[in-house]
Amino acid sequence: MREDEIASWVSDAHAAFAAAADLDTLKIARLTHSGDKSPIALASRGLGALPADEKMQYGKLIGDAKASIASSLADATSVLEAERDMKVLLEEILDVTLASNRSHRGGLHPISIMKNEISDFFIEQGYSVQEGPEMESGWLNFDALNIPPDHPARTMQDTFFLEPIESGIVLRTQTSPVQIRTMLTSSPPIYIISPGRTFRADGLDATHSPVFHQVEGLVVDRGITMAHLKGTLDNFAQAMFGPDVTTRLRPSFFPFTEPSAEVDIYFNNRWIEWGGCGMVNPKVLQTCGIDTEIFSGFAFGMGIERTLMVRHGITDMHDIVEGDLRFTRQFGVGL
Repeated sequence: MREDEIASWVSDAHAAFAAAADLDTLKIARLTHSGDKSPIALASRGLGALPADEKMQYGKLIGDAKASIASSLADATSVLEAERDMKVLLEEILDVTLASNRSHRGGLHPISIMKNEISDFFIEQGYSVQEGPEMESGWLNFDALNIPPDHPARTMQDTFFLEPIESGIVLRTQTSPVQIRTMLTSSPPIYIISPGRTFRADGLDATHSPVFHQVEGLVVDRGITMAHLKGTLDNFAQAMFGPDVTTRLRPSFFPFTEPSAEVDIYFNNRWIEWGGCGMVNPKVLQTCGIDTEIFSGFAFGMGIERTLMVRHGITDMHDIVEGDLRFTRQFGVGL
């Protein structure tokens, strides 16, 4: 990673956006230059492997580069949308004498429908649904979850910090702080899920959004093992994707679980990453005052947008967040 490389990524993105003849071409350019697999995105994810002094230097460069690319994309989008709208006005004829039905039946957003469906499933299993504030202390969002101060998730690249920075208040990056709050105020046995909105400094592309929804689960009781976790995830997956879905656990690492795993599902003839899980790290239990000689637990977390997209074959996050009624009405009222 070099400074001139970063500058070239920005220059290439500006040129591609400026050369886009229509919104479809611009979408391809956006995915190439600011999407999940773009050079700037890959470099951003690689910041965690850099020494501390280089991490600060290149973190600022990459942050400025992302902002420049986003600004250029917004400008190009504005121009092309204006051209599209003008073309529609010139080419389409509207007969204003035709009668129309202006009464629209209201309903829930598909994310809300999915959240309610997940909550209903776990309530039937004996879990309770817990919620917490979206503005959280850094201690609850990081330290209590065994995420050390030098972890990449605590840099300005991934987390939204509220001013003044010294306050230590962040927009929560996961709903895990709800689990900490529950363990601090309740005694085992604990069986909860914590659905809600979370925030990370990601650009909006086909598969990512800076504001998204998670559902996390936590169980703390006597004799809890990975077998209980696997059985819970199997039942959860079948409820979401049908009885023929298959799950697998791949070894992974999360500071707050040990051992940890990624959860994959085999759906529509391919393996798809669904979320993360593991046994609650004893350090986390001890921080919350739970006796690890008596109790153990498991935790898991899935993206609600990811679940919705996989189940219904949605390929672009923009469809979910842009509020087009032609999209949301496909899912019914949901009340």
